[in-house]
Amino acid sequence: MTTAPELHVTSKLAANDRSVPAASPRIKLYKRRIAISHPDPEAAERLLAEALGAADRDALHGMLRQLVKASAVAQKPDESNLAFMVSMIRSIAPKDSIESMLISQMVSVHMAAMRSACRLACTADLMQQESVTRALTRLSRTFAAQVEALNRHRNSDERAITVTNLSVQDGGRAIVGNLTQHANVLVAEAGLEDARQGADR
Repeated sequence: MTTAPELHVTSKLAANDRSVPAASPRIKLYKRRIAISHPDPEAAERLLAEALGAADRDALHGMLRQLVKASAVAQKPDESNLAFMVSMIRSIAPKDSIESMLISQMVSVHMAAMRSACRLACTADLMQQESVTRALTRLSRTFAAQVEALNRHRNSDERAITVTNLSVQDGGRAIVGNLTQHANVLVAEAGLEDARQGADR
C-alpha cells in the first residue's frame, strides 16, 4: 500500500550537489504575525535575507509582508504558495536590491498568470474565457518583459567593446589609452592626443 507524500515537507533535490544552496527556513503564517520556523532566529533571518536578496532586516521583513499578500488564495495568505515564491526567488538568486524587487514581481506575476490559467481551464462561459484569456496574455507578456529587464540589468556591466585596430587620417585626432563602452557611453581612460604627434615619435 502506498501513501501520498506529505505536501508540507520540502524534499532536498540534488543533495549531493554542493552548488545548490541550503534550503531557506520555512515561514509560518499566523493571524497577526509572520514567524520564521528555525531553531536559531538570527541564522533564519540571515538565510532568508540571502535567499531574497534583502540588504537588511527592514528590507527582509518588508519583502516578506509583500510576498505574504501576493501568496493569498481567496484573500487568505497561503503558506505553500509563499514557500514556492521564496524558493523561486532563491533559485534565481537576486544579487542586489533592484534584482530582489524585480524577481519578487516576476514571481508574483507568475502566480497571477497561473491563477488565470486555472480559471481559464475551469470556465465554460465564453465571455469569461475571453476576459481571462486577455488577463493571461497580459500577465505572460509582463513576465517576459520582466525576464528581459532582469537580463539587461545583469548584463549591463558586461557590454564592453574592445577596439584592436585604429586608423587615423591626416588632421584627425585619436584617443590614446584603454577604451571601454558601457551602456552606450564611451569612457576614455586616457586623454586625447594629436595623431600626428604620435606618428612623429
